[in-house]
Amino acid sequence: MESWKKKFAVIWSGQLFSILSSAIVQFAIVLWLSFETKSAEVLSFAMIAALLPQTLIGPFVGVFVDRWSRKRTMILADSFVAFCSAVLALLFYLDCVEIWHIYALLAFRSVGSAFHNPAMEASVPLLAPESELLRVSGINQVIYSICNIAGPALGAVFMTSFDMTYVLMFDVVGAIIACGSLLFVFIPNPEKKSEETERDVLREMREGFNVVYEKIGLRRMMMISITVTFFLMPVATLFPLMTLNHFNGNAFQMSLVEVIWGVGMLIGGAILSIWKFKVRKTTLINASYVVLGLTFLFSGVLPDSGFLYFVILTALAGVSAPFFHGPFTSLLQIYIHPSYLGRVFSLLGSVSMLPSMVGLAATGYIADTIGVANSFIISGAVITVAGIYSFFIKTIRSLEQES
Repeated sequence: MESWKKKFAVIWSGQLFSILSSAIVQFAIVLWLSFETKSAEVLSFAMIAALLPQTLIGPFVGVFVDRWSRKRTMILADSFVAFCSAVLALLFYLDCVEIWHIYALLAFRSVGSAFHNPAMEASVPLLAPESELLRVSGINQVIYSICNIAGPALGAVFMTSFDMTYVLMFDVVGAIIACGSLLFVFIPNPEKKSEETERDVLREMREGFNVVYEKIGLRRMMMISITVTFFLMPVATLFPLMTLNHFNGNAFQMSLVEVIWGVGMLIGGAILSIWKFKVRKTTLINASYVVLGLTFLFSGVLPDSGFLYFVILTALAGVSAPFFHGPFTSLLQIYIHPSYLGRVFSLLGSVSMLPSMVGLAATGYIADTIGVANSFIISGAVITVAGIYSFFIKTIRSLEQES
């Protein structure tokens, strides 16, 4: 624990290159599909291909993350994602790429991410002191925010400057750097609470589920989180339509909103990583729900001339987002024994991504049926009420005392 800052500096430097290169490649693929097909349906299917495998295999993946060496799991997962990008680069080089090739390789990349993300998050409490976990989560948010801002910009520049073959190879280079950095860091594996002579995947999955279900406060906190995510994700997919249709905006204004959201997340993550909060983590989570819900609600009631206020509200929403994910992640890392964390994070990731599937599939229907602005109002109201209600749940407030 004494050298945890040095270890994280090495890990974060590699992960920054890996996450940034993946963001560049992902946006370049979206642009290529947009230019080649000009089809919103194709883009939706591509997003589903990139998310659905993680959702389906997540609960199973967590079992193996807790069984295997977490360092080796991250290295193999990064290497597999790089291999998928290399195969896609070869198809572009041979000029024989088809849309179904992209769908398939996006799905395979998603399988690699399904192993990497829980292994990374489950390793954090084994490397950093408990008192620093919230700051670590804040720095992670900063890294992801930087990549979310720079990735689309660099992806557009690289795609117009280089052939897609070379753009995809950036992902391979990023994975090599990430794997190389992990080789220089020792990541301990958690002590198992009980050693079983016979292992059973379904039984171990149930153990991970029961760890959450048996704790009333933790179960209720996750249920509220799932509810918020269910109403959040469809609205998140409607931001471009909100700009273009409700505010009569253009492509530049649409890009501006995306960048402002990323900048807000960067600021929020930086605050988390620098400032040591003395309030409960559950208080930060609930406050984040309320702020996020109110920004959606007020965005929906703005007139079509209120685009400037929409940008300001989007920035506030971006700032509030890390105050949910960061404290939520660090609370789980503190509350749950490390030998179960892989299963818990995988299960949570799968359950949280299911609303994404609904949002992607129903975006057009929602916008056409009740209107984009009304979608913001309804979702914002539900999220705000969920946040306020969570403040009054005693079992959630007492979680940190129990941990």
